[in-house]
Amino acid sequence: MNNSAKKLGENIRRIREEKQMMQIDLCRKLNVDGAYISNIENGKSNPTLSTIERIARALDVSVEDLMK
Repeated sequence: MNNSAKKLGENIRRIREEKQMMQIDLCRKLNVDGAYISNIENGKSNPTLSTIERIARALDVSVEDLMK
């Protein structure tokens, strides 16, 4: 994947860990499979804008925080 997907994944993982959430917690909030979140965090999947917005809401951050 490209650098943007990798950076997004790194930010999601960092913020999730700062909030002391496990991947399974985020998956449950989003009602998605664990492998999907793992692929996003590892930069192997390129989520849609809608999914990025859902992740931001689940982590209680802005989309901008995920993308920087």
